[in-house]
Amino acid sequence: MGAIDSLPPLREVIRAHDLRARKSLGQNFLLDLNLTAKIARQAGDLAACDVLEIGPGPGGLTRGLLAEGARHVLAIEKDARCAPALAEIAAAYPGRLTVLEGDALHIDPAAHLTPPIRVAANLPYNVGTELLVRWLTPPDWPPFWQSLTLMFQREVAERIVAQPGSKAYGRLAILAQWRAEARIVMQLPPEAFSPPPKVSSSVVHLTALPEPRFPADAAVLSRVVAAAFNQRRKMLRASLKGIAPDIEDRLTAAGLAPTDRAEQISLEGFCALARAVAQP
Repeated sequence: MGAIDSLPPLREVIRAHDLRARKSLGQNFLLDLNLTAKIARQAGDLAACDVLEIGPGPGGLTRGLLAEGARHVLAIEKDARCAPALAEIAAAYPGRLTVLEGDALHIDPAAHLTPPIRVAANLPYNVGTELLVRWLTPPDWPPFWQSLTLMFQREVAERIVAQPGSKAYGRLAILAQWRAEARIVMQLPPEAFSPPPKVSSSVVHLTALPEPRFPADAAVLSRVVAAAFNQRRKMLRASLKGIAPDIEDRLTAAGLAPTDRAEQISLEGFCALARAVAQP
């Protein structure tokens, strides 16, 4: 583990501040600073960007982002025990790190960030998917962010990039791929973390598209997709019967067979169905 800045190695930081990871907070700390710098590089050139980080913990990725040249990092941390370690990082990078203590689910970061904005985070496992869905479903598009570079359990990462016909394909793939370019850019084994989780992890990079790939009303699309995948083993005419009384006609109008199942339908097909459902 080489040094990326003048601060102590993360193991020393964790020992000095007694920062044992807490399962209740979904914490798994990355200790290899070369690895955190590599993750930071997956977010692209950060020199002209503000970066939002959720759950910095002892600051491994925070240091990676700053060492890789991020203009400014806003770190939101729920665990007050991490504050002294993060304050040491702020002192080492004057004026470039702001730390907000609180729950990322209840904090609007916009007032603390200046565009262009990118998000990079080793997300706590217990809130990662919820945060991603929020970032993908804002009231207006394009969103406040240019890109998201996020760590997930590998199973979640595979759901984000899944294609039709696979078991992983579902609502998360539709939400992500409708408005963003999504790809897995890194794989990490459990032993990269402290404590080691029971699953492998992946870093997913999502780039916001200027506009959705296919026209559709966001609320209607979300409702159709949720209903279809909530009963994914059923034919669409059965799983979507609560959407419209004449759902078979609307499926046909969208170019879909009423006997198809959700996992067979492409993103374009779901958007066509959303448009058909939205018709009076």
